[in-house]
Amino acid sequence: MNILVTGGAGYIGSHTCISLLEAGYSVIVADNLCNSKIETLKRVMKITNKEIIFYKIDVTNEHDVEELFEKHSIDGIIHFAGLKAVGESQKIPLIYYYNNIVSTIILAKVCEKYGVKRFVFSSSATVYGENQVPFFENMNLMPTTNPYGESKVISERILTDVAKEIPGFSVAILRYFNPVGAHESGLIGEVPNGNPNNLMPYITQVAVGKLDKLRIFGDDYSTFDGTGIRDYIHVMDLAEGHVAALRYLKEGVQVYNLGTGKGTSVIELVRAFEEANNIKIPYEIVSRRHGDIAACYADVTKASRELGWRANRSIRSMCEDSWRFELNNK
Repeated sequence: MNILVTGGAGYIGSHTCISLLEAGYSVIVADNLCNSKIETLKRVMKITNKEIIFYKIDVTNEHDVEELFEKHSIDGIIHFAGLKAVGESQKIPLIYYYNNIVSTIILAKVCEKYGVKRFVFSSSATVYGENQVPFFENMNLMPTTNPYGESKVISERILTDVAKEIPGFSVAILRYFNPVGAHESGLIGEVPNGNPNNLMPYITQVAVGKLDKLRIFGDDYSTFDGTGIRDYIHVMDLAEGHVAALRYLKEGVQVYNLGTGKGTSVIELVRAFEEANNIKIPYEIVSRRHGDIAACYADVTKASRELGWRANRSIRSMCEDSWRFELNNK
């Protein structure tokens, strides 16, 4: 079965490619490399000893996407490609709306034309906004804190409407929480171009000496230690969740939270990294970032019940694997 992975050279996409290849799928990657590197896919092939077909294209370009579908018989899509920095989305909202929404429209359009009925969409817990935790899939969506979250909600609605009109079209919308960690080989991990958007790369940069201290955005939230609480999930658990969703796909739209169901504060994650790797992480408290919320963690009952999937790797494993990758690639 040929699976097209858009954004497959990125952090979550590349780890999902490993899980797909190990599960016996053939993988075709489309990525414009705006926030990823081709070297990552070479390492995926080294880890799995299997080939990946790669196209350097932007999936907002309908002509290029159609050419790919003409060349290959595509059985399903996992759509990761998109811009993903919450703060940046507030500065350049039009670019975020165009990139994230147009790519979804074009892929859905091409799927309809070529009879591709299996579609897994990379959404985000950001769509829940400031709802009460834990977040359930049937909550009203409140992503008004940033354009990135809004772009995900709009894409979800587009795919939902398409599924109503195309017989047999099957969509899994995966709302995932805060991926951290790296493949246990240490060969691939999170390698953002420019400044990272996530917490763990900053922690590892402090640990390796690239930064003198970690900046923690706010210690006055209504949480037990004042710092933000998030549901950190190992990126390989997340990758395996995509394979589980692809296998389970059935007609219509299904929505799943992919997280651990447990909240961990920023300070707790820093302490866990220090204990796991025996390294001190100096930090300073700075002002909150606009758009951040106090707490965000999932109810994962539905994914466990329907997909037979559960996140199994610990916070300690996330910290150890992140540090191993940083040491191998510093």
